[in-house]
Amino acid sequence: MASFEENRELSTSKPSISSKNSVFSRSMTTHSSVANTFSKKGYVSSAASTVVDRNAANMKKWYSNTFDSAVEESPYNHHLAKLRPAKSFSSDFKDCWSILDVSTIRFPGTEDRVVVYFTSLRGIRRTREDCDAVRMIFRAYKVFVDERDVSMDAAYRKEIQGLLGEKNVTLPQVFIKGRYVGGVELIRQWNETGELRKILQSLPTRDRRFVCDSCGDVRFLPCSNCSGSRKIFDEDEEVMKRCLECNENGLIRCPECCL
Repeated sequence: MASFEENRELSTSKPSISSKNSVFSRSMTTHSSVANTFSKKGYVSSAASTVVDRNAANMKKWYSNTFDSAVEESPYNHHLAKLRPAKSFSSDFKDCWSILDVSTIRFPGTEDRVVVYFTSLRGIRRTREDCDAVRMIFRAYKVFVDERDVSMDAAYRKEIQGLLGEKNVTLPQVFIKGRYVGGVELIRQWNETGELRKILQSLPTRDRRFVCDSCGDVRFLPCSNCSGSRKIFDEDEEVMKRCLECNENGLIRCPECCL
C-alpha cells in the first residue's frame, strides 16, 4: 500500500517551475525532476543522483547568469544610458545664419535671389530626385529661383566647378543671397524645421503658378541668330562659322524669366 501511495504521489505531482526562469530554464527543470523521479524509484544510485543534481544546479546557475543579468549588464544598454535627446535644430536658429555669414564662397551679383545648380537628365535616379526635391521646396516659398541646368549648358557646370574649386561636383548645389549653402540634405532640414522660411522672407516673391510664356519654364530658347543650328553664314568671307550667341546645344537663356 505504501508503494502504491508513493507511486501515485509521483505520478500526480508536477515539477515546480520558477516564474523567473520559466522560459529559459524549462529543460533544466525537467531534467532535474526526471532525475529525482528515477532516484526515488531506485533506478539510479545515490551517487549518480548527486552528479545529476550538481549538473542541474550548474545549468541553473549558468542560465541565471546568462539571461537574467544579460539585460542589466549588456554594453548596448550602457550605450543607451549614455545617449541624450538630440538638440532640436530649430532650437538654435543661429546655426543657419552662421552658415551664411561665415561661408567663404560667395557669388557676387546674386544677393537678391536663390541660385540652384541642377540637372534635368535622368541618368542617375537619385541625383534627379534630389534636384527635383530642392526645386519644389523653393517653388513652394514663391521666391525667385535662378535655376541653372548644367545638362543644358556646359558653361554652368564650369561655373559651379570654379565657384566650389572642385572638378567633381554633386548636384544640386544651392546659393542663397549670394552665399554658398550646400546640397539637398541641408535644404530639407531647414525646410522641415521652418528655418528656411525665415531666411527667404526678405527675398522678392512671385506667383507660384507663374509659367513663362516664352520658354514654358524650361529657361532656354533656341538661338534666334542661328535657329539652333549653331552655325551662321559669313557673307563677307562666304564661309560657315560657329554662332557665338548660343551654347553647345544651340540654346540661349530665356530673356523673359532669366536675369
